[in-house]
Amino acid sequence: MNDDVWLVIPLYNEARVIAEVVATARAVFPRVVCVDDGSSDASAAEAEAAGAVVVRHPVNLGQGAALQTGFSYALGDPGMRWVVTFDADGQHQVADVVAMLDKARAESLDVVFGSRFLDDRTQAGFLKKLILRAAVGYTNLTTKTRLTDAHNGLRLLSRSVVERLDITQNRMAHASELVAQIGEMDVRYGESPVHILYTDYSKAKGQSIWNAVNILVELILR
Repeated sequence: MNDDVWLVIPLYNEARVIAEVVATARAVFPRVVCVDDGSSDASAAEAEAAGAVVVRHPVNLGQGAALQTGFSYALGDPGMRWVVTFDADGQHQVADVVAMLDKARAESLDVVFGSRFLDDRTQAGFLKKLILRAAVGYTNLTTKTRLTDAHNGLRLLSRSVVERLDITQNRMAHASELVAQIGEMDVRYGESPVHILYTDYSKAKGQSIWNAVNILVELILR
């Protein structure tokens, strides 16, 4: 039952929701590793109680660093064939991961990027959409890829791709670095529509607009 798939979840101060996120994911994908990135709350304990493997950073290093740590852990499983990057805050849907995996297997793809802009399920505000599309335009101009949503955190990566990734941008710009590195590889990639659920919880944490702004700033400065 999907034993060749690892979900890698960067985890930072999500004790309120991470147990439900892990439990829901593990009902379909039993292999989940959460990288606790220096949380000051009970995030790690909640994730472990829900059945995830937890790897800890003693201090907060950023999402890029957490993903790279998770990739290294997943590569330690010789049976791993796929890695999924998955958010800890409940915005990602397990059903979308299933569709991405089906697409990768049916079309012999090495990478499937989730896209909020291939259907109308994701209800993002006008300003957020505008900023994200600007980031996509910049990424498409500066990498050897053509995507509709380059900064979506839901991605499916084959083992051969994960083995070659080396993420050094620890903050939000890691997403563009990841896309750029994949663009340099001779691999087949595609996109799949996903539903990003912007909850009251995630909006209260300031993720609705400021993450998109941070992406643009870090793209310019990196």
